[in-house]
Amino acid sequence: MSKFTRRSFLVTGIAAGAAAGVPAAAHAGPEPARESAESLASRGLRSDPFTLGVACGDPDSGGFVIWTRLAPQPLAEDGLGGMPARPFPVEWQVYGDEKGRRVLRGGVAAARPEWGHSVHVELNGLPSDRDYWYRFRVGPYLSPIGRARTAPHALSHGSSLAMAFVSCAQYEHGYFTAYRRLAEERPDLILHLGDYQYEYRRDTYTIPGGNIRHHEGPETESLANYRQRHAQYKTDPDLQAAHAAAPWLVVWDDHELDNNWADEVPEKPEVPQPDFLARREAAFRAYYENMPLRRASIPRGVDMQLYRRVRWGRMATFHMLDTRQYRSDQGCGDGYRDCPAAVDPARSITGDAQERWLLDGMRHSGARWDVIGQQVFFAQRDNNAGPAKITSQDAWDGYVASRRRITQGWVDAGVRNPVVLTGDVHAHWASDLKLDYDDPTTRTVGSELVASSITTGGDGLDSDPATHPYLTINPHLKFYNNQRGYVMTRIERDRMTADFKVLPQVTQAGSAAHTKATFVIEDRVPGVQQTYLRPVDPSAARTPGIDWIQETVDLETKRP
Repeated sequence: MSKFTRRSFLVTGIAAGAAAGVPAAAHAGPEPARESAESLASRGLRSDPFTLGVACGDPDSGGFVIWTRLAPQPLAEDGLGGMPARPFPVEWQVYGDEKGRRVLRGGVAAARPEWGHSVHVELNGLPSDRDYWYRFRVGPYLSPIGRARTAPHALSHGSSLAMAFVSCAQYEHGYFTAYRRLAEERPDLILHLGDYQYEYRRDTYTIPGGNIRHHEGPETESLANYRQRHAQYKTDPDLQAAHAAAPWLVVWDDHELDNNWADEVPEKPEVPQPDFLARREAAFRAYYENMPLRRASIPRGVDMQLYRRVRWGRMATFHMLDTRQYRSDQGCGDGYRDCPAAVDPARSITGDAQERWLLDGMRHSGARWDVIGQQVFFAQRDNNAGPAKITSQDAWDGYVASRRRITQGWVDAGVRNPVVLTGDVHAHWASDLKLDYDDPTTRTVGSELVASSITTGGDGLDSDPATHPYLTINPHLKFYNNQRGYVMTRIERDRMTADFKVLPQVTQAGSAAHTKATFVIEDRVPGVQQTYLRPVDPSAARTPGIDWIQETVDLETKRP
């Protein structure tokens, strides 16, 4: 990477976006005098404000969002990141080469205190299906450089798509080495499916042997708390590397607000929380401030438009869901239950409007692959070998009619290749999707791939998936592994290949990643087919005699 200087960062274009919906100020004419370009722009800043890195998100065929947030003191308890309470002009540039020699666009955006001094610049009108790079400047301070990419043209399949997806990064449970390994793979697109950060105060949610790192501040409840927590996560160099490597599509799960929340109901409704809606508003605002999201996702009070559709030419359509903000409350609590409410057709995990939006989008997609990016386990997982059906009420098993309507919807629409991507459960899984899970002889109508956590749960254990009782009780479940990592996919016209990547350790930094298993989904052949399984590493295997079902239940309830 070449050295950037003040002169090399001359702004040559007009802002194509805005910071938090406020039009960016255009900068034209000759280079300002040094006093106005540097001293005035950075007055009050005594150190580098780009401590949280940069990010890109929500690409389309003509552009994307580029993001940064100014925070010279990122862990400040007031959540302001050490910034003076006034707007700052932030210059930005987009390049056609990695060394930043060919400037394609540039402008100035306002980083305003009411939005945590974040900057969201929306680019459009760029050529499709190619890489770009971008960078920011405030006075003499230069941000790291990040890589962006536009999607193929709407009528083109483009080349194969290297897409990765991740979830569940508990800062205290380990190092974010998995993010670093993911960045090294240079994907075209990264999906984050929730639990980007965790709300707990120090020593509340612990792993055996004690946490490796510690949260700053109390449990997140106020805007200052959430801003500080996001900043702490964003200071991690491995996470910064993953953001700088490729554009992201982000959706939340529960810990961005409160464990297992449902619409306007907190995790523990029996405990009075009169300020829960204020907490929700603060969490949503901080989430927007810290993510590379478009203006359409600016929160409005306690509401935020997060479900959205991103098209990757004719190759893939990504339907990004929000299974928290509109769901009915869990019918019988959050854990594994035999719950009559789970089959109530009036209950929904998506809400009626989002369900209609999803079904309509799949009917009109026309893509080779329709990919649903969402949070919680989609396929049925019964943990009881007898006649009773004991399932997780926080997952789609707690909303059986909702799942049935959506699955039937893509079957009726003749969706060519429906694939559900999932996070949340801190383990790798792969499964076939059915209309009737109680009859294993019925046809498979889709595929589900589930990513393990980045760190949550600590190191985890290697295992032979054939020994897990869930796979016997639920024949449509095809794979399980309880190590940390991510899923790396390659999407082509004739197949989707998924490599389940794992790290032997996250409680020590620097582990190498390897492929535990590979699954293929063939075009027009619903269901997952295993093509590779790495033998169990005895040094990383589980201890004999552990109750696998209880181990999994404890893991997935996530209760500290």
